[in-house]
Amino acid sequence: MTTFDQRKDAFENRFALDEAQRFKAMARRNRQLGIWAAALLGKSGVEAETYASDVIAADFEEAGDDDVFRKIRADFDAAGVVESDHQIRRTMDELLAQAIEQLKTEG
Repeated sequence: MTTFDQRKDAFENRFALDEAQRFKAMARRNRQLGIWAAALLGKSGVEAETYASDVIAADFEEAGDDDVFRKIRADFDAAGVVESDHQIRRTMDELLAQAIEQLKTEG
C-alpha cells in the first residue's frame, strides 16, 4: 500500500467515525430536547419518554434540524405553549453542545 492509500484510508476512517459520533450526538440531543419539550407540554414519565422518541423519529424526515424544530413548534402551538422560535433553537443548540460533551467524556 502506498502512503497516499494509507492517508486516504485514514481520512475515510476518520470521516466515518466523525459521522457516527455526530449521529449519536444528534440522537442524544433530540432525546433531551424531547424531554424538555414534554415537560413544557405537561407530559411526564412514560408519556415524556414516548414524546422524546417521537422527536427522535421526526429527525429522519429530512436532513438538518428543521424537521425537529417544526415538530416542536407545531406541538407547542397546538398545546398553547408560549416559547419563541429563538428559544427553541437556542435550546436545540445548547442541548447539542451538552450531548457532544457527554459523548466526549464517555470516551
